[in-house]
Amino acid sequence: MTTITDLETLATQAGNDLEGADATDIVRWAADTFGARFAVASSMQDTVLLHLVQSVIPDVDVLFLDTGYHFAETIQTRDRVAARYPRLHVRNLAPRQTVAQQDADYGKDLFATDPDLCCALRKTHPLDEALDDYDAWATGLRRVESPTRANTPVVSFDPRRDKVKVAPLALWTDEQVEAYAAEHDLIANPLLAQGYPSIGCAPCTRRVAAGEDPRAGRWSGTEKTECGIHL
Repeated sequence: MTTITDLETLATQAGNDLEGADATDIVRWAADTFGARFAVASSMQDTVLLHLVQSVIPDVDVLFLDTGYHFAETIQTRDRVAARYPRLHVRNLAPRQTVAQQDADYGKDLFATDPDLCCALRKTHPLDEALDDYDAWATGLRRVESPTRANTPVVSFDPRRDKVKVAPLALWTDEQVEAYAAEHDLIANPLLAQGYPSIGCAPCTRRVAAGEDPRAGRWSGTEKTECGIHL
């Protein structure tokens, strides 16, 4: 059995060794190191990370947080991904409560009255529980996305969950993402072409005006900038 200390040491060393490495090499390291104990989390905004990972690990588990508040286009993207890549194991992670049950316990539209709690109940907790089955997980975080992500390591230790966290695309620019998607004719959430450069739950996501920060449409009008998964 790998201890938490072993995982932390491994993550720190890999983060140093793989800084600047090709994204495919980072995924290959994760595959060789963790095997079936490695999963990739996807919001189904775009499928660049999924395509990259499945090119190395065709049978990888994909964790999708089905919050109950997603745009229909996001659910459609999830279903299209599962159809195009039948070897992927798409795990649909649902919260313990339906939206109606949550409304009954916490009041209607918790996302408006306490967005941090809503995200915790519908995103963070389901992911925490699912990651009990793995030693490492991949995320699509990129440094250029926001100031809070500017120092994202390609490999790090996730102390919240005692797991290794892998960000193969951390160094990629927006232009690299777009070029990769075009080259491979990838599935993308239709909302990306409709003024939603960062897509979350429908009640907490708006279109972004020209010149605005790409994440300005998330929790607009509040000080909230992250759902809590990466904190």
